[in-house]
Formats: sequence, structure tokens, C-alpha cells
Amino acid sequence: MNRTYRYWASTLGLVLTGIIFVVPFAFIVLTSLKTRQEANLLEFSWPTEIAFVDNLVDVIQARDLMLVIAFINSTVLTVASVAGIVVLSAMVAFVLQRRKTRWNPFINFLVLSGLIIPPAVVPTIWVLQGISLFDTMLGLILVEVAFGLSFSILLFRAFISTIPREIDEAAIIDGAGPLRVFFRIILPLLKPVVVTVIVVQAVQVFNDFVNPLYFLPGNPTVQLTLYNFQSQFQTSYNLLFMDILLITIPPLVMFIFFNRQIVAGMTSGAVKG
Repeated sequence: MNRTYRYWASTLGLVLTGIIFVVPFAFIVLTSLKTRQEANLLEFSWPTEIAFVDNLVDVIQARDLMLVIAFINSTVLTVASVAGIVVLSAMVAFVLQRRKTRWNPFINFLVLSGLIIPPAVVPTIWVLQGISLFDTMLGLILVEVAFGLSFSILLFRAFISTIPREIDEAAIIDGAGPLRVFFRIILPLLKPVVVTVIVVQAVQVFNDFVNPLYFLPGNPTVQLTLYNFQSQFQTSYNLLFMDILLITIPPLVMFIFFNRQIVAGMTSGAVKG
């Protein structure tokens, strides 16, 4: 009875997953293949005329290659932000896990607060304006790093707790300093979690719409092109869905290729911690 129940429950879960994720993606692909007149009907049907190349060219050439510029901006933002998140969160997690002080409970409270308390947009803009980083790529990178630290610190800390302290002590006895212990000994052991953090945070930053809209209004990112296309081509759903398809492909490819590493990184820290 239990086996039959689990079978039907799993089947139902797969069906719901297909409805929630596969069907909308299929609708995006089909609409991006249609002509403007047929796409405006917003019907879930196979196109009578394939206009994929024409739609692709129109989207890329629109507004002086805005989509190309947006991809460049999003790539720079994603690479720089993820690099900062990985290094800083791993170092913070290492210190919190290895050095027990009276400040640890307070620091843990601040880390958890980063997951619970919603971002304050207006004060953040005021701070960025005060240090002359508002509407700059560096300012947005710092914002993305700050917002991504809490989740990453928790992942790294859970995995670092599984690494024996004897490894640190042996390196210190051999004359290694704190930075050398971390970068030469500890960080290579964190590869499963590093891959997990890189993929999860890269998708998060690449797909971010709110932060670039508020903190980098002068430079487009890929998600902001959706807003711009929708305002320029109010009835050209073929171009809008082609744009959605183009900016969906990179995160989708990352998840397909690194799916096992993501699961391994999360479960290893959770099970062993």
C-alpha cells in the first residue's frame, strides 16, 4: 500500500512539475517562432509560418543592439558578483566555524537577518549616492554581493564543520599563516559547495530584475530588456517572447550541466553537518 501510494505521489509530482515548468517554456518557444500577427493571438499552437530567424534578428538589432549591450553588462555583473560572494562568504564561514568568540551569536543573528529582513531600497540608494557609486556597475556589484552573502555563508559553514580541525592544526605547525591555511588547504576542499554557490548565485544575479532597475537605471541588463521591449513593442509578442527565450537559455544550460554538483554540494553539507 505504501509503495503504491509513493508511486502515485511521485507520478503526480512529475505531472505537476511538467505543467508548471515545461508547459510555460513550450509556450515561450512556440510564440517566439510565430509571426507578429499570429503571436498576438497568444494561442498555444504550432506556428503556421516559422519566423525564428526574422524575430531573432529584429530583437538583436532593436534599439542599437541593446540586447547585446545588456548581455555584456549582465555577464560582467554576474562574474564579478559571484566571485566576490564565493570568496567573502567562504572566508566569513571559515572564521565563524573555527573561531568561537562571544560575538558569534550576534554575527549569526546578522547573517540570518540577511535572509529574513527585506532589502531597503531607498536607504541603499542614499548610501550609494553618498559614496558616489549610484548608477555604477561597481555599486550594483556591491549590492548583489551583500544580498547573496547570507545564504552562501550558511552553505559554506555547514560544509566547513565537516572538515577536521586537525588539517588546520597540521598546516599551522608547518608554518602556514591564516590566509595560506584558508586558500591552500580549506578552499580546495570546498569544491562541491563552491560549485553550488557559483551556479545558484550566478542564476540569481543574472535573472535579477529589481536591483538593476533601482541601482543601475542608466545601463540595461538582460532582465531590463523585457521591460523595454514590452514598452516599445506593446503588441509584438513574437519579439517579446524571443527576448525571453534568449535570456532564459544561459541559466537553463547552467542548471542542466551542473545539476548533480548543486545537489551534491547542498546535501553533503546538510548530511555531514
